[in-house]
Amino acid sequence: MVDNFALLWYPFSGKRGIASMKKLTVRDLVLCALMAALLAVCAWISFPVLEIAYTLQTFGVFFALLVLGGARGTLAILVYILLGAVGLPVFTGFRGGIGALLGVTGGYILGFLFTGLVYWLVTGLLGRKLWVKILALVLGLVVCYAFGSAWFLTVYFRNGKSIGVWALLMKCVIPYLPADIVKMALALVLAPRVAKAVKA
Repeated sequence: MVDNFALLWYPFSGKRGIASMKKLTVRDLVLCALMAALLAVCAWISFPVLEIAYTLQTFGVFFALLVLGGARGTLAILVYILLGAVGLPVFTGFRGGIGALLGVTGGYILGFLFTGLVYWLVTGLLGRKLWVKILALVLGLVVCYAFGSAWFLTVYFRNGKSIGVWALLMKCVIPYLPADIVKMALALVLAPRVAKAVKA
């Protein structure tokens, strides 16, 4: 039991883990703030084709993690969510506030944080080779969808409505997967160039 806990904790320790968060420089904080701002811009660029609009938010999440790494990237996502929670209009449709997070789609926004944590965990365990990063992003996206869909289902039921699992997947997941794959590929292409500039 202790060994298993230690294994899970290991990626969050050391130079790229929790300890690194204590050594954040002003430059790190500025980069996190810029990425949080990028996430807001990505949320504002939306295409309301379906009930849940297509946005560039997942691209912003992937990009932040690939450029800043697991620790700082997750911090940038957290900053973005907190900015929205206190009322700034950083979510899709220029919305903000706790109400936006507690709505049916709020779980997907909160799920971005889990995407960051999964990326941080996987890259901490397996390194930062390209295939590891891709695996980490895919797993993080799956967790985000799972959490967001469970949240959607819970809020839906509380509002006195009902929906089947397949209908939920067709409503909230399957139509968005192709676009998310494209956004992931785009982030994988663009992020290395920006990461080099950031490290320069």
